[in-house]
Amino acid sequence: MKKSHQAQRGSARTKCPERTQVEMQLLSLDQWLDADHRVRIVWQYVDSLDLSEFYASLKATERNVGRDAIDPRILFALWLFATLEGVTSARRIAELTERDIPYMWICGGVSVNYHRLSDFRVDHGELLERILIDSIAVLIHNDLITLSTVGQDGMRVRASAGSGSFRRQDSLAEARQKAQAHVDQLKAAEDDPSANHRRSAAAKQRAAREKLARIEQAQAEMEDMQRKYRQRAGKKRSEPRASTTDPEARRTKMADGGTRPAMNVQFASDGDAQMIVAVEVTSQGSDSGLMGPMYKKIRRDYSPTPDKYLVDGGFTHRDDVTKLEADGTHVYAPLYQEEKQLEQGKNPYAGKPGDSAEMAAFRVRMGTQEAKDIYKRRAAIAEFPNADCRNRGLTQFRVRGLVKAKAQALWHVLAFNFCRMLKLNYLEVALAS
Repeated sequence: MKKSHQAQRGSARTKCPERTQVEMQLLSLDQWLDADHRVRIVWQYVDSLDLSEFYASLKATERNVGRDAIDPRILFALWLFATLEGVTSARRIAELTERDIPYMWICGGVSVNYHRLSDFRVDHGELLERILIDSIAVLIHNDLITLSTVGQDGMRVRASAGSGSFRRQDSLAEARQKAQAHVDQLKAAEDDPSANHRRSAAAKQRAAREKLARIEQAQAEMEDMQRKYRQRAGKKRSEPRASTTDPEARRTKMADGGTRPAMNVQFASDGDAQMIVAVEVTSQGSDSGLMGPMYKKIRRDYSPTPDKYLVDGGFTHRDDVTKLEADGTHVYAPLYQEEKQLEQGKNPYAGKPGDSAEMAAFRVRMGTQEAKDIYKRRAAIAEFPNADCRNRGLTQFRVRGLVKAKAQALWHVLAFNFCRMLKLNYLEVALAS
């Protein structure tokens, strides 16, 4: 038989919990939080940003009636800090604001619900990208980032779509007819006096319309996939399918060899500071042809022209290599089937039929030991940000559509760059700008 607690203690003296004692503790949230806690630096960084556009979008103004809006700095700091902590769920953040001291400290007594948090995450993607560009531009202006060497890499992130949601063209047409009939049925029931409450009926209509819109978007995406499918008619490929859950997602081969609905997240990083300078999210399953657009984006957003551009073999599309080389940027990447050609006694570094002068120069360069040594830096430059973002929860998108997925990816980029600025002591420059 189990001994009582008194019998277990015997003559030992212990401090036991007393939970019924009434106490008065005159402490503020600021006193509860450690003086050197990281969230203080997060708030200081957010407070230094120009968030005028966030405030401009608020409907609660001095001339309008209604409840005061939540300060955008609170929502921004919550998402930045949560991303640093690896929290990607709006519901989870809302729970933490009621019980976790750092999150409570950010809110400062302001109540935040998960609906507002969820909307804030994806409603301001363009502004998040401008904040990224401005922060990198400040570091470039202060000669802390040179963009002399840039590395680009892509990673497949699981989309918010079920594998069973992909349908062929005929199945999509049938699904659209059923969805349209359901919308019409709900609309007809709206005037029926025996119908249920207005709010419930409105919610059902909204859900039906959203489903119909997704199916129609899937049909539009299917037209583009069918066009590409016809162009590759000579190759053995399965008939294309589009998702009725997230039409912009694609069935993609993942790193583990499996095939799942995913999107392709592209990061471009500075070689010295190892900070992400540009991000893009596409539906394309491969990296071929994605180097040129990212390079163009970097040239448009920043003034320096990269001297070296490091990518893996999947990016070496002839047109892209030719464009970068013509602009004065040297591309460093493994050649297609380089080892196989060497085993067969062929010279992979010699020019090929149809090569431009720039492509031929790229092949020759990659045959030198100097180029191979430079290329060895690619993993540390390009793959390090990918791994860090994955460790912080960028393994599956919680939102649908490329625009919203890019907004979620941008939060991870801002969190990663924030950590890098802390590591390199660049944060003081960013705060002073």
